[in-house]
Amino acid sequence: MEPTADKPGKPSANAGTERFSFIGVTTSKSAIMRVFPAWAEHLGLGDVVVHGYDLPLHASPERYREVVEVLRSSPLELGGLVTTHKIDLFTACRDMFDYVDPYAELCGEVSCLSKRDGLFWAHAKDPISSGRALDEFVEAGYWGSSGAEALLFGAGGSNLAISLHLMTGRPPEDRPQRIVVVNRSPGRLESMRSVHQRLTTDVKVEYVHNADPRENDELLRQLPAGSLVVNGTGMGKDSPGSPITDDAIFPERALVWELNYRGELDFLHQAERQQKARGLAVEDGWRYFIHGWACVVEEVFDVAMTPQVVRDLSRLALVVRSG
Repeated sequence: MEPTADKPGKPSANAGTERFSFIGVTTSKSAIMRVFPAWAEHLGLGDVVVHGYDLPLHASPERYREVVEVLRSSPLELGGLVTTHKIDLFTACRDMFDYVDPYAELCGEVSCLSKRDGLFWAHAKDPISSGRALDEFVEAGYWGSSGAEALLFGAGGSNLAISLHLMTGRPPEDRPQRIVVVNRSPGRLESMRSVHQRLTTDVKVEYVHNADPRENDELLRQLPAGSLVVNGTGMGKDSPGSPITDDAIFPERALVWELNYRGELDFLHQAERQQKARGLAVEDGWRYFIHGWACVVEEVFDVAMTPQVVRDLSRLALVVRSG
């Protein structure tokens, strides 16, 4: 297993320095590697570095356990963020955590690892961070007044979290009338369905097993105006392509959310080409990125993420990103 800097259990160039870890696929390409030092200085976190561990998609349980054991046992490891591997890592390492928060139990995933009073904690922060990001561009009362629906491409951890917010995060009168979730493998759909069945909600969800982009085009065509369309597949970053074809037509005034902010971003560009003609509101994953990391920093370092603090972190991140 090759992390971005050194192998688990081996001393790094920063031996003796506390570390905030990032478990992903191509962590060195993430903006957080440049952003975190600025955040750490602004928040007064002291001498701490961000450290990436790269794992292939759907790595073996042994690889997940190897990395998690390093984070659990090393006093220099303060905790960190998990992306892409949230479900697989949790499944492989469930017995290694002293505490699992309610969202992690409900979703069967982990996005944040932290330590408290000598205990190793697992958290699922995505329902919180995705809700904060979504609420920034979906105004209060939108669902009740628009009659819009939601189409989620992908049934992984990010879209599971978004679906939870859509189904429970707002009052019943301000929720989408219907959510359609599409995934290439049936297993993730069934996992999502099992989570949804434990909720008290009146939102109807349809689970579609499909790998054909042309069928996804048809699902897109059937949506009411103003609907939310989310690419949570990882396509365009972790794997090539888009869940739809270039012939797909977005609903008028649709809210289009590409959860990635880097990579080829095919889906994002497909939406941008129709943005003016169809009156689309198009968002990339940058605010999702900010809120996702802010929630984890909040937990690991016990820092209150007030709206002003998040605005400050966003400003710093934009300076680093544009620089």
